[in-house]
Amino acid sequence: MKLIGIFLAGTTLAIAPAAMAQTAPAAPAPAPAQTAPAAAPVTSASVTDAELTQFVTVAMEIEKIRKDATVPEADKTAKMASAAQSSGIDPVRFNAIGQAMSTDTALNARVQAMATKMASAGAPAAAKQP
Repeated sequence: MKLIGIFLAGTTLAIAPAAMAQTAPAAPAPAPAQTAPAAAPVTSASVTDAELTQFVTVAMEIEKIRKDATVPEADKTAKMASAAQSSGIDPVRFNAIGQAMSTDTALNARVQAMATKMASAGAPAAAKQP
C-alpha cells in the first residue's frame, strides 16, 4: 500500500483548486493585512479517525478515477473534485493532510494502515463516514 503515498502527492495538489473553484464564491482577495492567520500545522495527533477515513476514502476514489481509461482526461479533475466534495472533507484539509504525510511519519503510517484495512475490506466507499 506504499503506492497510496505516491499518488497522494500529486492528487492532493490537484484536487483542492478544482474543488474550491466549484464551491468558492467570487470575491476579491483580502489585503495582506487582513489575511487570516495560518492554520495550525497538521500532525498525526490533529487528524481525527473520521478525517482519516474520509481522507483515505477520497484518495482511493481519486486513484480509481485517475486510472479509469473510460473517463476522458478533461473530465477527470471535475470527477475528482466531486468525489472530494461528496465525502464531506474540506478540500483544504484534504490537501493539508496529504502534504503533512510527506513529513509526518506517524500520519503517513496511519494513512497507510487505514488504506490497507479499507483495501482488504474490498469496499472503501462502504467505510465512508459523514
